[in-house]
Amino acid sequence: MTDRRLWSYKEIAAHIRVRPDTVRSYRKHGLLPQPDHVEGGRPYWYADTVRAWAASRPGNRGRRTE
Repeated sequence: MTDRRLWSYKEIAAHIRVRPDTVRSYRKHGLLPQPDHVEGGRPYWYADTVRAWAASRPGNRGRRTE
């Protein structure tokens, strides 16, 4: 099953339990995947894209991300 909901910095931050500014910093430093969609200059990622990234990112150490 595919989750095509679009997530902003806010939803990504909630998912990985950090502040939205931290997610913005990740993007600025190339640590976040390219956005799946840009609307009005704002980036959005599919929930599946974020989940896959979160599961494989360094420092995850097997944390559950639901």
